[in-house]
Amino acid sequence: MKYIKAFFKVLLGLFMLFAGISHLTVAREEFVAQVPVWIQFTPGFTDFVVLASGVVEVLLGLSMLILWKEKGGWAGAALAIFYLLIFPGNINQYVEHINAFGLDTDQARLIRLFFQPVLIFLALWSTGGWKTIKQWWARMVIRTMRFIITWHAGGSG
Repeated sequence: MKYIKAFFKVLLGLFMLFAGISHLTVAREEFVAQVPVWIQFTPGFTDFVVLASGVVEVLLGLSMLILWKEKGGWAGAALAIFYLLIFPGNINQYVEHINAFGLDTDQARLIRLFFQPVLIFLALWSTGGWKTIKQWWARMVIRTMRFIITWHAGGSG
């Protein structure tokens, strides 16, 4: 099982590197089409969103390839969150009927929407990212409860 997980870590890392470099170079115009219409304030801002997401994708790809032993859970959690954050762009492509990346029918764009949860699952599963998120969340809840108890105890006197 560890080899299968390692395979998907490397695959996701390479995929993100390719996507990020494409954002910055050859597929920049197609990625502009992915930016949801509700955040396309100006052409310059839209281009900034594409460039910034490309840089983030390169960093996430490198983290999947380099940090997968020591900090793999954090890399996978960050990648899953990123996939979640860019999902509106995929929905935008479907709703606005935007042709890009060979997706030139509503059916193809709709099918693509179902792959985003698969990418999120693979990022979390292959890296142990789900465990990392659960541990982080538990620490945050405990800290919050301690703060509330301390605040309440200090305010009741």
